[in-house]
Amino acid sequence: MTTNPLILFLRLSRPWYLLGGVLFYLLGVGMARYLGTELEWGVVLHGQLWVSAMQLCVHYLNEYFDHAQDAGHASRTPFSGGSGALGQGKDQLRPQVALVAAGTTLALLAAATNGLARAGVLSTPALIIMALIFFGSFFYSVPPLRLAVSGYGELTASIVLAALVPALGFVLQSGGMHRLLALSTFPLVALTLASMLSLEFADYAQDVRTQKRTLFVRIGWEQGLRLHHAMVMAGYALMAGALAAGLPAAIALPPLVSLPLAALQVWQLQRIAGGHKPNWLAVTFNGLSFTFLAAYLLAQAFWTR
Repeated sequence: MTTNPLILFLRLSRPWYLLGGVLFYLLGVGMARYLGTELEWGVVLHGQLWVSAMQLCVHYLNEYFDHAQDAGHASRTPFSGGSGALGQGKDQLRPQVALVAAGTTLALLAAATNGLARAGVLSTPALIIMALIFFGSFFYSVPPLRLAVSGYGELTASIVLAALVPALGFVLQSGGMHRLLALSTFPLVALTLASMLSLEFADYAQDVRTQKRTLFVRIGWEQGLRLHHAMVMAGYALMAGALAAGLPAAIALPPLVSLPLAALQVWQLQRIAGGHKPNWLAVTFNGLSFTFLAAYLLAQAFWTR
C-alpha cells in the first residue's frame, strides 16, 4: 500500500519541533509581562508566526540538503536521523517538495514581518535580533556556509533558539533589552547545546559512514560525551549563578526540577559508552526533555507571577 502523500509531508515536517519555538518565544513574552508590559496579542501572534515560519523553513532546507546522507539510517527516531520522507522510493516524496515548502514558509515569514511592521514594533533591537535569527538559521543548512557541518552549527542553533528567540518575544513587547534575558537564557543555551549533542550521538555512526562533519564527528564521540556532560553542568551552574546575581528565587528555582532528568541523561550516555546496548528513542527523547522542562518551568514562573 502506497503511503498517503499528506502523511509523508507530515512526517517530513515533524511539527512537534515547532513546540520548542513556541516555548522559547513565549518565555520571552512572559518576561515582558512579568516586568509589567501590557501585552499586545496581535503582536504576540505575528511574532509567533514569524518564529514558526522560520523554524519550518530551516527544517525543510535541512531535510533537502541532508536527505542523501540520512538515507538508510539504521537508528532513526522521531527526534534524530532526518525524517526519511525524501528520496526516489515508492513511499517517499521527491526532494524538490522540501524546496517548495521552504519557499512557502518564506512567504509566511514575509507576511508575518509585514504584520509586525504595520503594528509599529520593529524597533532597531527587534530588527537586529530578527536578522541574526534569520541568517543563523538559514545558513545552518544552506551552502556555502552550511553551519551544520562546520563545527559551529550546534552552538549557533543553541544561541538562536534558547537566547535570540526569547529575546525577540521580549523586545517585540517591551521595545528594548533587559538583564533578565541574559540571566534566564544563558543557562538554557548550555542545556540546548547538550541536547543537540545527545541527538548527534544517536546519529554518530551514520554521520561517520556518510562523512557528515557534525561537531560530534569532528571531535569524536569520547570528546563529544565530555562536552555534553560539561554543558549540562554549565547549564545548572549558570542557573545557580543567575540566582546569586539577583534572579528571584521564585523564578530561578523551578527549572532545577529538571536536574534529575539531566543526571539520567548523563548516566544513559555513560552506559552506552561502556558498551551497553542503546535505546536511541529513550536517549533522544530524554535528551530533549530536560532542556525543555527547564524552559517550561522558567516560562511558567514568569507567566504566573
